[in-house]
Amino acid sequence: MDARSIIAGIRDRKGLPREAAVWFANGLASGDVTDAQAGAFAMAVFLNGVGEDGRVALTRAMRDSGRVLEWNLPGPVVDKHSTGGIGDCTSLLLAPALAACGACVPMISGRGLGHTGGTLDKLEAIPGYRTDVPVDEVNRLVSEIGCAIVGATADIAPADRRLYAIRDISGTVESIDLITASILSKKLAAGLEALVLDVKVGSGAFMKTMDEAEALARSLVQTANGAGCRTAALITDMSQPLASSAGNALEVLEVMETMTGVAINQALWDVTVALGGEALALAGLAEDAGDGADQIEEALESGRAVETLGRMIAALGGPVDFVERYPDRLPAARVVRDIEAPSDGFVGAIDAEALGQTVVRLGGGRLRDGDRINPSVGLSEIMPVGEPVEAGETIVRIHAASEGDAERAAAAIAAAIRIDEEEPEEPPLIQKRIG
Repeated sequence: MDARSIIAGIRDRKGLPREAAVWFANGLASGDVTDAQAGAFAMAVFLNGVGEDGRVALTRAMRDSGRVLEWNLPGPVVDKHSTGGIGDCTSLLLAPALAACGACVPMISGRGLGHTGGTLDKLEAIPGYRTDVPVDEVNRLVSEIGCAIVGATADIAPADRRLYAIRDISGTVESIDLITASILSKKLAAGLEALVLDVKVGSGAFMKTMDEAEALARSLVQTANGAGCRTAALITDMSQPLASSAGNALEVLEVMETMTGVAINQALWDVTVALGGEALALAGLAEDAGDGADQIEEALESGRAVETLGRMIAALGGPVDFVERYPDRLPAARVVRDIEAPSDGFVGAIDAEALGQTVVRLGGGRLRDGDRINPSVGLSEIMPVGEPVEAGETIVRIHAASEGDAERAAAAIAAAIRIDEEEPEEPPLIQKRIG
């Protein structure tokens, strides 16, 4: 068995047998599979798929390419995963809120992928915050605090670590088979008892249509439940950014404003509460999702969630006074420019992917593997769809490293946001439950 024959089999629509999946995953982890072969494999899967059996085989093979964790924790081990969007910073609210409700949350997160932001990149906007943490330390932190948001160690699904980076730079992100195997290989290796999935749909998501999003949600839920992890998914709207900011430090700032009550983003709050309710019910900590949602809301409103977040940040190397001094602790961009509405009307539609690509080109994401991120850049005060505007009113604020970057971003934003005379119909924020 060799990489060339496995790739050729997928190219010729013969699927991915279990033995081939194991060989290729081990080759990714060991380095026997080259970057060129990994890219060819990803493209073959992207174009032809591997079927349900191949998807399960690849998930399990990538999970077993490294260490499968076992925890010694005082409560049920729970996690959440989002398929990626713009302004999607719910993990920063949800992990500490779940912990405040009795769950144990060793949240192994990822970096930005394509036009979407990554939880680790957001947290690394906080000075000193460490995402590379040994498993024993994660166990201790979760035992003491209730949650720790960290990156996968080198021995967790190493096959996925390689393939994930290749997908990001080879135009093969939007594949149900590859997304399923990537997400679940890491989550199942993390020894979870319950998992809630946030599957995004719309212009800023990898799944642009409801049919695509539902297919991915069912693939994820069926594969995870089949592997013994209680799992459900919510399909949520990503036809516009979830938060009113997009960019690493800017999203952390909005999270802190929401959690401290300074300026609550209702959409961000509502998605967090819904996901948390599902997670607590799956973990046996709530009678049902409604009861769980009430518990999450109380944890956020009472301040218990933000207090937990502050303890986690301090324990992972961030400022001990972050909750009290977060505006002073986050980096700020050198250039700030407002984009104004060209006419009276309503925000009619937003190309959220275009806004995400704008953030990447400002330096807030990666165009090539190894690119260094500027945590201060991005967009803020993004007006939501349906909002009435007057000519000259700010609809987006650009945060850039240079005047030239701001100028290029302004042109992209002008093409991405449409102002209509009539008020548009807004899609529901939470569109469907699977599981």
